[in-house]
Amino acid sequence: MAGHTVKAFDRDLESVGRGIAELGRLAETMVVQALESLMRGDAALAQSVITTGLRLVELRRRHEAEAIRAIARRAPVAADLREVVAAIRIAGDLGRIGHHAQTIANHTIRIGEAAQIPRAIAGLGRLRALAADLLAEALTAYAQRDAQRAWSVWGRDAELDTLEGTAFVDLLSQMIDDPRSITYCTHVLSASRAIERIGDHATNIAETVIYLVTGAVVADERPRGRGPADIPASVARDAF
Repeated sequence: MAGHTVKAFDRDLESVGRGIAELGRLAETMVVQALESLMRGDAALAQSVITTGLRLVELRRRHEAEAIRAIARRAPVAADLREVVAAIRIAGDLGRIGHHAQTIANHTIRIGEAAQIPRAIAGLGRLRALAADLLAEALTAYAQRDAQRAWSVWGRDAELDTLEGTAFVDLLSQMIDDPRSITYCTHVLSASRAIERIGDHATNIAETVIYLVTGAVVADERPRGRGPADIPASVARDAF
């Protein structure tokens, strides 16, 4: 590339990077607020998350389009191409994270304040903390181009499965102990699945960071914990 073209493309890359950082901050805020709304039964905060999601969708489309234009204008190769491809991938995962945050918020609204059952919701504490931490770490890995940090996020994915499985059994027990809690616990079960999916997308971002920094696609199968699908029917029955 000629000197002025290289500088122009560098500016394009910086703009794309700033866009992804903005998108990441917004998605992270949505996740934190969605989880807080669920734990507190705060319908007003949940509604704010849903509204913020509309802005996230708009920003995602804008930044993805900007990245695609950078490819069309500059025809980047090697590391520069990885930068743009990574931005598009991460934007997609952040969009899905925002969608799952909205799902959690919707369940909070449907539950209503009167249905709050402290025992049922308490079991999600570690799951929500881990999902939020993995997202924060994945975004930091991207900002710092830190493959080692990204590998750390990738290696903790199994913890999410295990914590979701534990929450699943706890909620089944709660429903049997108090059938009046079934509606509430069903919403919490759906929210726990959305929380686990947020962690999965954070792991996707970590894999993209590894690709961005090293040029290698993560070929290994992710470590898996014992999630709800791995719990035998007999164990589920024992919960009752």
